[in-house]
Amino acid sequence: MKNDEQEIVKLFEDGDRALIAADVAELSRIFADDYIQYDESGDAHTKEDLLQSLKSGKIHYLSMISTGRRIRILREDVAIVHGSEEDDVEQAGRRFPVRYIYMDVVMKRKGKWQIVGSQLAKPT
Repeated sequence: MKNDEQEIVKLFEDGDRALIAADVAELSRIFADDYIQYDESGDAHTKEDLLQSLKSGKIHYLSMISTGRRIRILREDVAIVHGSEEDDVEQAGRRFPVRYIYMDVVMKRKGKWQIVGSQLAKPT
């Protein structure tokens, strides 16, 4: 279990670096093909939506700081990650900070952990 927790921490750290670098190949490994994210407005976004917005330059992550992360391994192949982030984002020529809390579901498939779902919310 401890090794799984370390792998999940690395997955999230790799994901932050890949989002900042807009590394679509790395993100394709991190996010499952059936990945879905619900943003703070309740809108659903697929893995392809996320990758396309990075490829097109529609959104650019300038920095990402994890301000908390808790991993709960439920089974040998399923875990929930609760966390919070403070990001600097550039979108439509405008730079702004974004703070949110999240809950991600991660699954081990073919021996590798991947993020399969995310729910974002704005902290109050």
